[in-house]
Amino acid sequence: MNLLLDQEIAISNPQSTEELVEQYKRIRERTEVLAKPLATEDYMIQAMTNASPTKWHLAHVSWFFEAFILKDFEDKYKPVNELYNYLFNSYYQDVGIPFPRAHRGDVSRPTVKEVYDFRNYINDYMISLLDSKPTNDSIKILTILGGNHEQQHQELIMTDIKYNLGINPMFPKYTDIDAASPRSPDIPEMEFVKFDGGLTEIGYTGEGFAFDNEMPVRKVYLNTYKIGNRLVTNAEYLGFIESDAYSNSKYWLSEGWDKIRNENWTAPLHWHNISGEWYSYTLGGLQKLNLSEPVTHVSYYEADAFAKWSGKRLPTEEEWENTVKILDLQPETGNFIESNHLHPTATSFEEIEEHKIVQLYGDVWEWSASAYLPYPGFSVLAEGISEYNGKFMSSQFVLRGGSCVTPIDHIRRTYRNFWHPDTRFQFSGIRLAK
Repeated sequence: MNLLLDQEIAISNPQSTEELVEQYKRIRERTEVLAKPLATEDYMIQAMTNASPTKWHLAHVSWFFEAFILKDFEDKYKPVNELYNYLFNSYYQDVGIPFPRAHRGDVSRPTVKEVYDFRNYINDYMISLLDSKPTNDSIKILTILGGNHEQQHQELIMTDIKYNLGINPMFPKYTDIDAASPRSPDIPEMEFVKFDGGLTEIGYTGEGFAFDNEMPVRKVYLNTYKIGNRLVTNAEYLGFIESDAYSNSKYWLSEGWDKIRNENWTAPLHWHNISGEWYSYTLGGLQKLNLSEPVTHVSYYEADAFAKWSGKRLPTEEEWENTVKILDLQPETGNFIESNHLHPTATSFEEIEEHKIVQLYGDVWEWSASAYLPYPGFSVLAEGISEYNGKFMSSQFVLRGGSCVTPIDHIRRTYRNFWHPDTRFQFSGIRLAK
């Protein structure tokens, strides 16, 4: 099943009202296409606090346009239900008290149909507003932000669906997906590519959209470093498991060691050892583990422990960004949601020969060794959206590059994802450095 509307890259920096409306429609339609394979019962599941129900995602991204655009700029706008501001507010204290995150899956009403009606209601008002006030820069800026916000939730919808379905012992498939990788391609041995040290600039400098946490541009000094020319594979991670590394505290940070013992982690999330054979749950159902594919669904703790076990380390986010800049790689080289694989794919000798270093974009988010902190001179966005990124700059680590369920037109070299170090439900993987 082709989940996507088309293979084209959406307009990332719309110049006209027509382009802005087109971008708005494309993003909104894609969200609903991603939800289409679900049964009605699937929309409600919340298997853990961090994995929200699909129904909530569909409503929340619509509420975003209501709360930050329509209520302020459309005099004729009337909320469908004032309680939606409570039910579908995620964490924006400036606009009201959010409904408790852990209980999003406990609320059966509004129904799925009513949520879709809410989406259509918001769309009608938004398109009318964009047509009636085409020169209003605030509306344009907030609409583009709202679209990028919805793209973030498109990825979350996919990771949450995978988690919510993956805990079911029936291992139901979300949909038929394209074969991601051959079973046993000839994977080249990992090599490390050297980059000379010196001053470099990090951060966003373009004219299109970027989040506030990617700015301002800053100069950093890098020591000479070497970075792996591909991602760590399932086969390599299986060697880590079979060496009893999950039982050896010397590889683990103290909090990581407590986590794996308290929660009995012995392998990546979605791995299952059945009668001595390893399998992994995918969005296409349970499949025999493909040893050549990049390992995914590992926490920062596991990535860091694997790097230590390998005698290497994780790259810093500055090293990662500098590498992509020097190689002048573009997102089009990566496996994103447009590929219809919905799963990390194996690389080949041919790809490495062509690009020197592969899989920097797509497949899996790559854990960096960098704590998620503001760049010097960072300032939050305007009033009302000031809680978007800045309030989360504590106790998290940066990931780079996007994944197989990231929209390709949403990613860029300077994009900074961030998660707590115990997070595993995201498509997160490992690149080594030394």
